[in-house]
Amino acid sequence: MILVVGATGDLGSRVVRRLRSEGQRVRCLLRESKREELLQEVGAEVVRGDLTVPSSLRAACEGVDTVIATATAMGRRLAGTSQSTIKDVDEEGMGSLVAAAEAVGVRRFVYLSFTGVEYAIGTPLEQAKLAIEKRLHSSSMQTVIVRADAFQEVHLAPLGRFDMAAGKAAIIGKGDTKRRWVATEDVAALLCAVALEPAPPALVEFGGPEALSKNEAVVVAKKLTGRPMKTQRMPRLVARLAVRLLKRRNDALASVFGAGLHQDLYEATWDDEPLRQRGISPKPASVFLREQASHPS
Repeated sequence: MILVVGATGDLGSRVVRRLRSEGQRVRCLLRESKREELLQEVGAEVVRGDLTVPSSLRAACEGVDTVIATATAMGRRLAGTSQSTIKDVDEEGMGSLVAAAEAVGVRRFVYLSFTGVEYAIGTPLEQAKLAIEKRLHSSSMQTVIVRADAFQEVHLAPLGRFDMAAGKAAIIGKGDTKRRWVATEDVAALLCAVALEPAPPALVEFGGPEALSKNEAVVVAKKLTGRPMKTQRMPRLVARLAVRLLKRRNDALASVFGAGLHQDLYEATWDDEPLRQRGISPKPASVFLREQASHPS
């Protein structure tokens, strides 16, 4: 049995579908019933629980061999639909899940982090990820920390203020730093692979097949659409100040600014080899941009 925590998110739902398509028994931890039917339709078991309620986690972990944890408070915090902070969910709640899994004898714990997290910007999300990585290093379970580069569907799409249809892009910093923007489906495929393979590494850090800066992405977008892209830029210093000022008032927004700054400061030293080693053919960022140009939202 594999427990997926974060199953209602875009990434987590892809993980569930992939595991079920491979005939794996899957259990999903849900706070509420809004997406229960969708998960049950693919044959997943649903259990009630909440990362911020430690007493609800042990039962969810009972009889589980592997946990895949992708849950985060980021989406709900940005939407203003949750009072639980990133610290409550991503740090303390995820820590409670690790403890519950250990207590009932879960064998393997697969945890999603992000590339270059050790380069401290000081955002709430970064602090939570580092805390859980540290906790897992001392765990009695077999642990796999998966560090993925920034998702194409977030950072090269309207959600990340890169809107090809509207001809607008927001860039934090200089925009010249190359990153390995990765497809969500490729991340899901890798999470499933390391959950199932006999001897996965303790750390997997990877991105997509194409090194591309934000400025280069803007150039690609202009060529694909035949229209200009109006670019709004935030200097690095302003982004640093925004992170510092927003940390207590709006932890998710502070983490968004920090992520943009992080992407501008640290060039990818990782590549797509972990994907290719597992037979996953990763999607280049330029192909994703071409798809967006062909099917504008």
